[in-house]
Amino acid sequence: MFRLKEFVISLLCMFLLFPVGMNAENEEGAKKSENVDARAIVLGHLQDSYHWHITSLGESELSISLPVILYSGESGWHIFSSSNLFPEGKAYQGFTIATQGEYEGKIVEVDKAGNITRPFDISITKTVLGLLINSSVLLIIVLSTAFWYRKKTASSKAPKGFVGFMELFIVWVEDDVIKACIGKGYEKYSPYLLTAFFFIFVNNLMGLIPIFPAGSNVTGNIAVTLVLAVCTFLAVNIWGSKEYWKEILWPEVPVWLKCPVPFMPLIEIFGIFTKPFALMIRLFANILAGHSVILALTSIIFVTVSMGPMVNGAMTFVSFIFTLFMNLVELLVAFIQAYVFTMLSAVFIGLSRIEGKEEHAK
Repeated sequence: MFRLKEFVISLLCMFLLFPVGMNAENEEGAKKSENVDARAIVLGHLQDSYHWHITSLGESELSISLPVILYSGESGWHIFSSSNLFPEGKAYQGFTIATQGEYEGKIVEVDKAGNITRPFDISITKTVLGLLINSSVLLIIVLSTAFWYRKKTASSKAPKGFVGFMELFIVWVEDDVIKACIGKGYEKYSPYLLTAFFFIFVNNLMGLIPIFPAGSNVTGNIAVTLVLAVCTFLAVNIWGSKEYWKEILWPEVPVWLKCPVPFMPLIEIFGIFTKPFALMIRLFANILAGHSVILALTSIIFVTVSMGPMVNGAMTFVSFIFTLFMNLVELLVAFIQAYVFTMLSAVFIGLSRIEGKEEHAK
């Protein structure tokens, strides 16, 4: 009880004495903070970029310039550092980063007539670099676990520490998710589903760490979730059973629902595409929303500076508490989203492997 009173008194003193310590320099900073654009701060983290901002040191910015790789129909291939295009709006070899319009934030080419076009762009952006770093982390985790088993036999003692934790994790996903949802023949899909689970989980966790080389919004990028959804789409439909396709193209419903107008087949075919679409949007939206909320809560500190030291001090404390809470929630979401994507992919694959009555009888 005594410690609780001390904490409350210290907290009140902090807020009461905070205005006394504010000097002319802080007042000048408060005036500058009136121009803080919270929207730009949030979007700056969520959007892809041709350079990776690490931190600001006074008026200088510490960032990593990434390689730009472009192909122009008029001048061919171009490879150069993205530092040649910053600050935004600066032109180099006829290319610039658009600051507005349809191609905002993307590299565009301006010809002699003033026409703006998009070159073929395969540059190493922040998301691509983050994807490579996170994939390397995943490879290290998986290969280090596999390397331990290469030196062991069936009679060896069970692994401990990190390898033991990974075995527990892998066996749980294998038995309680993949095998339970797919059933017979699940072994064929285990490599993909296990890879998808740990890939999403590692990228989600790395996205919550605000320090380089982590912090990239990989699974919050719809292009990444699109590729994952396409992989599940192919696994479901390429290896689907005859009975699966029969139920789609000629389902057991009254004939007038199938012929002459194929109402039910069209609905079933439409369902083939809505399943991976739901996987893509669910993962993308949840991760993007979590990052947006955390960044918005953090931005409160800078937005409220111009409202005075008392308000800013109180809102800083509130922002810290809520940001800490949201980060803990996002740790749970990072696992849940990996689990849900893997489970639903396994369910869709299991539904595509249904057997006919004759095959089931055998």
